[in-house]
Amino acid sequence: MDTLIAFFSSSIGRKVLVAVTGLALVLFLVAHLIGNLLFFLGPDAVNSYAAALKGNPGLLWTARIGLLAVFILHMMNALTLAIRNRQARGPQYQQKDFMEASAASRTMALTGILILLYVFYHLSHFTLGLTHPEHFSMHDAQGRHDVYAMIVHGFSIPIVAWGYVAAMLITAYHLSHGIQSSLQTLGLRNENYVSCIKQFSVLLALLISLGFSSIPLAVQFGIVG
Repeated sequence: MDTLIAFFSSSIGRKVLVAVTGLALVLFLVAHLIGNLLFFLGPDAVNSYAAALKGNPGLLWTARIGLLAVFILHMMNALTLAIRNRQARGPQYQQKDFMEASAASRTMALTGILILLYVFYHLSHFTLGLTHPEHFSMHDAQGRHDVYAMIVHGFSIPIVAWGYVAAMLITAYHLSHGIQSSLQTLGLRNENYVSCIKQFSVLLALLISLGFSSIPLAVQFGIVG
């Protein structure tokens, strides 16, 4: 146990934790996106999906708590590494690293913090019903929580809809570097196909961003509603 604690307290161990938790969060985003896209199949599809999730509160809350733990581990270790790296390098090396690093890699800490703020708002909006309780309390004809109507009403507010789109663009920017960095840390980024990994990371980041953004955009442009 002491050996494990020592390893995960080291820079290498923290990098592994950041990589593993980061990829776990990407997998969650893909699964969450698939569920969200049921919105385009109409009210019954998305409300049935939401009811099925709420019908298993033990599983749902276990997943939520586990996801929260993964998110906290990812953020804490990523910020710790960023601070350590900055302290370990003198001004000359910091300037050299800045010139050599991509814009996305240089802003990982900043985009990560912005994503954290977005997550707080997202949970307050659609999970806890704190920001728009009048939308959260709606029910459909079958007595189910009317998630479809909640989404439509929520994204009918321009600042909310476009705020979500902006958050998804920031997320895509973060993921475009984060995915390939995680794969490299875990030894899955071979120099023979490094360009393919980069393209895959950017493509997956864009697909996730566009997928989530498609819902508020569809509401704003009157495609659904």
